[in-house]
Amino acid sequence: MQTSQKHQTPASIHRLYHQPVKEIEPFCLPHIQILDNNVCSDIGSQGPSVSFQTYKDQLFTLESSTTTAGFVVYDSPSAVSISSSRSPFSPRGSQSCLFDLHHSPDNTYGSPFSGSSVVDDSNELKHKLRELEISLLGPESDAIDSCNCCFSSGAHQAASMASLNCDQLVDMIPRLDLKQVLVACGQALHDDDMSKVAGLMHVLEKMVSVFGAPIQRLGAYVLEGLRARLESSGSNIYKALKCKEPTSSELMSYMHILFRICPYWKFAYTSTNVVIKEVMEYEPKIHFIDFQIAQGTQWLFLIAALAKRPGGPPSIRITGIDDSQSNHARGGGLNIVGRRLSEFARSYNVPFEFHDAAMSCCEIQLEHLKVQSGEALAVNFPYVLHHMPDESVSTWNHRDRLLRLVKCLSPKVVTLVEQESNTNTSPFFSRYLETLDYYTAMFESIDVACPRDDKQRISAEQHCVARDIVNMIACEGPERVERHELLGKWRLRFMMAGFSPYPLSSSVTMAVRDLLKEYDNNYRLEESEGALYLGWVNRAMATSSAWS
Repeated sequence: MQTSQKHQTPASIHRLYHQPVKEIEPFCLPHIQILDNNVCSDIGSQGPSVSFQTYKDQLFTLESSTTTAGFVVYDSPSAVSISSSRSPFSPRGSQSCLFDLHHSPDNTYGSPFSGSSVVDDSNELKHKLRELEISLLGPESDAIDSCNCCFSSGAHQAASMASLNCDQLVDMIPRLDLKQVLVACGQALHDDDMSKVAGLMHVLEKMVSVFGAPIQRLGAYVLEGLRARLESSGSNIYKALKCKEPTSSELMSYMHILFRICPYWKFAYTSTNVVIKEVMEYEPKIHFIDFQIAQGTQWLFLIAALAKRPGGPPSIRITGIDDSQSNHARGGGLNIVGRRLSEFARSYNVPFEFHDAAMSCCEIQLEHLKVQSGEALAVNFPYVLHHMPDESVSTWNHRDRLLRLVKCLSPKVVTLVEQESNTNTSPFFSRYLETLDYYTAMFESIDVACPRDDKQRISAEQHCVARDIVNMIACEGPERVERHELLGKWRLRFMMAGFSPYPLSSSVTMAVRDLLKEYDNNYRLEESEGALYLGWVNRAMATSSAWS
């Protein structure tokens, strides 16, 4: 290691991510990858990963809906399918909306990012939709609007709209704003105006492309979500599609691409590792419980940092939780993670023990965590709690149950990293707008790091990002597993479970800022109420906080 044996700087853990390959890589799988459980065992959906059928280097899609079977689709990913893996998550003229969490009723504390909420002004939205309708259909649509019946009362009107307006809509595509068309389509679906939905989806098929600008790529996956919702099939749609699932090595390489080009996971690893290292500075026996162990990559860097501690390394135990959904991408069970971490710890002369809990977080009980007396406990929730159903989904309310369970263990610190988005209990159209806003920013952040014709980038988006979008748009009830909440709501949940905020130190902020120097300067980092917000332009994307 190039790191000094003496006291390390605040960014020392971050620098461990860039140690010589000969020191770190022998203990890693082919790449540093991130796995992410998608579902609880009692509500999950199964099936192959997002994929496309390729023909002559052009993407074609499988039919996923009889409603749209007559549409000709080239770039829209109608063959989207589900996998256990997920994502994580232009310098000028960002299309992501300015964002201010002060406007959200679910956020008591607010975000340091300023702007206006995507759902602030329903009158303004209706006005924009009206302008779009006039643009699409002409001023004579006033008569249609006044009778409020042409798009919703019977097959005759639906056939009339399709026959009279589709060609006109398609002809106007060069003058249309794609994001406005996406919003209008979501509004029509919310209003149950199915013939208008069909017409707008026909237009969208001509405008979206997985090879295009960020909003075009996002539009392709939003369109698939709309199709799935129209079928009322939710996650079951994926099982019916005959799509080839990527191999384990392919899936790992796709996840590695996002891990490399976007800072979202490194933000999680760096911020939480610095906090844990500070809290455990003088502890001789340490137990880490990771509710999303994935491949254990995060702990390689913390083990290496703790091995350099003055006075010698502590004894470390890790309990890794992960269900069978991740086995395919990992290439096997949690024993692979345990062996990898054990060999790495041995190379640093760190006493080490690994315990695996191969189950969904929804199944975790006290006896599964193997907590022992005399050890200092740290608990890690990296992008996982939003998958736990809460009181709006199940009377079991695993989201709050897990927090109460962890609190009874008396941990020294609990770390939480989550996407900063409000999609849990929001009604469909609000959730749809939030999804558009959040993922516009995410696709823009990916766009600056990879050429638009990069096939690996396309595959990474298909297999690691698209499925989340489809789930949020297409599914309701237990089938909707992507249920994000803003930090203000997480704060309330943690405090109701008996936790107190553990303010992040300046060392954490310095380490993350050092990390972000490697990425586009449109990434932002702000501190508020003792937590860190990672943003893209003016959109908050993820938060890191700690609790005791």
